[in-house]
Amino acid sequence: MNPRLMTQVLFATDFSDDAARAQEYAMYLATAWDATLQVLHVIEAPAWFNANAATLAVMEQARLDAAQRLEHVLDHMVRSGISATVRQVMGKPHEHICSAARESGADLVVLGTQGRTNLLYGLLGSTAERVVKDGPCPVLAVPGVRPTAGKPITAGSSIPVQRILVPVDFSSPALDAVEYAVQLANGLGSKITLLHVLEPISYDLECGLGMIEQERSKRDHWSRQLTELTDLVTSFGLPAEFEVAGGLPSEGILAGALRYQSDLIVMGTHGRRGKSEWRFGSVAEAVLRRATCPVLTVKTPKFAPGHRRVVPHTLGEMETKGAR
Repeated sequence: MNPRLMTQVLFATDFSDDAARAQEYAMYLATAWDATLQVLHVIEAPAWFNANAATLAVMEQARLDAAQRLEHVLDHMVRSGISATVRQVMGKPHEHICSAARESGADLVVLGTQGRTNLLYGLLGSTAERVVKDGPCPVLAVPGVRPTAGKPITAGSSIPVQRILVPVDFSSPALDAVEYAVQLANGLGSKITLLHVLEPISYDLECGLGMIEQERSKRDHWSRQLTELTDLVTSFGLPAEFEVAGGLPSEGILAGALRYQSDLIVMGTHGRRGKSEWRFGSVAEAVLRRATCPVLTVKTPKFAPGHRRVVPHTLGEMETKGAR
């Protein structure tokens, strides 16, 4: 296990159901790496906020309620043997979360995918997207219990992250995500499934023989690349497998997570399609919104100084390595 994969974990909570589930993941990962866990609650002032006595009284009550909840959270973590601190601030949630992550040098941010709709607690749904986009480190977004998501884990349960799905299009961000997943799986004793989604060459129903051959050629090409990548992972001592699936990327990833009963999806925020002008990649966004298991997005992976990669930075490096 790489003991420095995470030494500082930032858990952002608004006390919603999703946040309660995210808390267990934050505690689980902090325990696995003996990391310090920072708990942050941001009270978002309502749009109608003004300085009259009634409004100030409402905000003060919200602060007192949050302080009491944070004390319960801290007590639970301390009793679980975790080194933790708690803090609450007022303002825009995503700004404070990103700022706190930068200031503390957090290696991972953990938060719920969706939060309370009460404006005093913030809209963590949009917050999660903004933190993934602007955060300085990997972000783990945890959904609450959905109809098909199963039961949430509880403190002290057996290893909940046994199967990690890693979508890979062989872009540099995707290979960074594979490297992060390898280090994560090595610490948690997890199995990795590498998934490449091969988009159809043409949606025309009158698909000729040439198109079919081209499709087969592309599938063979990416299967060879995945074989080499899987060999790198298994040479590190981890169980791994791969699949080339067909369809639209986000749909293929979500279907793959269900097919392999994945406990976690680890993926880059951008792929070969490039970056959106105002938000993170459309594929990552679609997966984050609809996944029933936690999604760990890797935009800026943080590894210890002198870290020796298992996975090359680029496809070209991998091809060169494989040709030797």
